[in-house]
Amino acid sequence: MTNVDSMMSMRPKILVTGSAGYIGSHVTLALRDQGWPVLVVDSLECGDPDLVPDGVEFINADCGDADRMLAVFANHEVHAVMHLAASTLVPESVVDPMKYYLNNTGSTANLIDSCIRSNVGMFIFSSTAAVYGNAGGSTCVSEGEPPRPVTPYGKSKLMGEEMLADAASAHPFRYIALRYFNVAGADPAGRSGQSNPNATHLVSVA
Repeated sequence: MTNVDSMMSMRPKILVTGSAGYIGSHVTLALRDQGWPVLVVDSLECGDPDLVPDGVEFINADCGDADRMLAVFANHEVHAVMHLAASTLVPESVVDPMKYYLNNTGSTANLIDSCIRSNVGMFIFSSTAAVYGNAGGSTCVSEGEPPRPVTPYGKSKLMGEEMLADAASAHPFRYIALRYFNVAGADPAGRSGQSNPNATHLVSVA
């Protein structure tokens, strides 16, 4: 066993959902680079299996499948969850809103419940700046701006935040929600990047 392997075996395991996606693959690489043992869960409905980094344990599953996730937690000593899996196309959410409420809100609810039932008390949630909506027409938005989502995508993410807040009030459960705008760039070593030519971002896909 190498020194890196020994260090990783002593650290608690982080479960990452959506690791075959753009953000998830970069987060997984960063965790691995820092010596964290990573367990990744992805249904591959939208993700690219080639983006799942080498050397991590991969489970092909829907993170919203409560029974499957309870089994995952029962078979792995998970310290924290980073929930990055989601449907993310704003225009599509307007055309097919129920897909977003089922896949984003419903799956997040089941995952939170599975965490609580499995005594996993740390949760990082990939939310979105879309929860701010038009922000009263302002071009500058602070974190304290009241949420005013105008699309099913933004609403589905805000519901996730609200469920997390309620869970944290009722259980020994801590969370943080990250409301980022468009994420751009690629791994400096070229190990991962945006692979979807149909992506909708402010920063064009090269």
